[in-house]
Amino acid sequence: MGDIVNLRRARKVRDKRAKEAEADANRVAHGRTKAERELGEASARLEREKLDAHRLENPPPDSAPK
Repeated sequence: MGDIVNLRRARKVRDKRAKEAEADANRVAHGRTKAERELGEASARLEREKLDAHRLENPPPDSAPK
């Protein structure tokens, strides 16, 4: 016969593991230092500027492509 399982305790363990997994994901997403954030923003800005510099023409803002 199988082991007796306390469903209340099993549910608590399951919920705790889910919260820990979510906390790990949040640490990865938001756990960067100020220097790392600024470096990422600067590199993104440089890439945007590089892309914009290679545009063939800049259409006026009021004319939409048809």
